Amino acid sequence: MAEFFYEYGLFFLKALTFVIAVVAIIMAVVAAAMRSRDMDGGGSEGHIEIRKYNERLEDMREALSFSLMEPFERKLAEKEKKAADKAEKKAARKAAKKASKQRGEGETILVEKGRSRLYVLDFDGDIRATEVDKLRREITAVLTTATSDDEVLVRLESGGGMVTSYGLAASQLDRIRDRKVPLTVCVDKVAASGGYMMACVADKLVAAPFAVLGSIGVVAQIPNFHRLLKEHNIDFEMLTAGKYKRTLTLFGENTDEGRQKFIEDIERIHGQFKDYVSKRRPKLDIEQVATGEIWSGQDTLDLHLADKLSTSDQYLIDACEERDVLMVSFKARKNLMERFSMGVQNTVDGVLLKWFDRLMKSRFSIG
Repeated sequence: MAEFFYEYGLFFLKALTFVIAVVAIIMAVVAAAMRSRDMDGGGSEGHIEIRKYNERLEDMREALSFSLMEPFERKLAEKEKKAADKAEKKAARKAAKKASKQRGEGETILVEKGRSRLYVLDFDGDIRATEVDKLRREITAVLTTATSDDEVLVRLESGGGMVTSYGLAASQLDRIRDRKVPLTVCVDKVAASGGYMMACVADKLVAAPFAVLGSIGVVAQIPNFHRLLKEHNIDFEMLTAGKYKRTLTLFGENTDEGRQKFIEDIERIHGQFKDYVSKRRPKLDIEQVATGEIWSGQDTLDLHLADKLSTSDQYLIDACEERDVLMVSFKARKNLMERFSMGVQNTVDGVLLKWFDRLMKSRFSIG
């Protein structure tokens, strides 16, 4: 019996090795083919997707309405809807054909001005603001057609991060204001530090009742291993040109002069942060709120950190009454290797977030 299991185990390992080798070869061939296509100009970085929120909302309303009807009523309503949709499509094709024919005869067609549009973009920020590339592409696409009669809504969630990254992200939103297109930012959970640097660009800032805003400050921290290295008789040398090329280091001995210079650099960046916010929200008492503190609820209105308390969902529903609401999203093209690595990353992130969520729920509760 032991010999059988030994032979079986050996066979299983050989088969597994063969399968892994075949999969690796296939992935390498696919990756090489995609690289070759990109070099030949056949590739694409991605594309812009646009979905009409009005239609999605109408579909939800109809689905719920039909589910509440009796079977015979639902059948009749679905039949009437199908007939109405067919008639609407027929009328649209007829109108398009007539317009095309008249245009060919040289007549001037007076097109009735349609409803204004609300373009909706999403930004979910991490410490490096990695979605800024996606955001800039979406803004570029919107600005090709948006006018001052339209509006751009950015649903923003971010606890902040690197100054340079969030400075670039905020500058992308400035492009919308520079084109005189009304900009609204909705915050459902948090817009702090660099996140608020972006949010303050808005002509109108809408926050959910328990959303966290503020944290207008700068923080920097760095460990130092100099004493550990010295204890083990390990020398560390760093050569620089320029007195303040490196003020604080990981492995060298930090000086009081270096620390003071580092603090001055942080204060200068904080001053730029305050100037940026105060210019875009002039009613704000910048010295009162630029302490690194956070606020929520009515406090955000009283301090002029926000203009209205509401969720982004309600804002979109209300907008559908008067406007065409278009969800705009840039979808980057990913090759096989990127999709595989993304799947693994999402799996690991999901496990970690699940356990972190359990830990947080065990520590904080209401009731």
